[in-house]
Amino acid sequence: VQLQAFGGGLVQAGGSLRLSCAASERIFSSYLLGWSRQAPGKEREFVAAITWSGSSTYYADSVKGRFTISRDSAKNTVYLQMNSLKSEDTAVYYCAAYEYRGTSVVPTDSWGQGTLVTVSS
Repeated sequence: VQLQAFGGGLVQAGGSLRLSCAASERIFSSYLLGWSRQAPGKEREFVAAITWSGSSTYYADSVKGRFTISRDSAKNTVYLQMNSLKSEDTAVYYCAAYEYRGTSVVPTDSWGQGTLVTVSS
């Protein structure tokens, strides 16, 4: 599956931004779609993921209560609504397909291109 991310940009701290990830085809129901991010000088980290049915969502502790992931299965698209943005949210955000491995959600080899989110303080 090919993934394409949209929606990055520059926003002030406290503001909001919505990212979109369009998949070229419907993914298998056992997979999830979601986002990871990589800040300058840091390792890539998981942000959020959602099952294709939308029945389950997963968030990193650092974004819980501020970010909301959702999907439109008819459009093969997943969204990440980011509210109350902080300067530490500045990163390149990558859309990816994820899978369950035991009790964890881990990325597969399917990644989209990144989209830069810059939060100014």
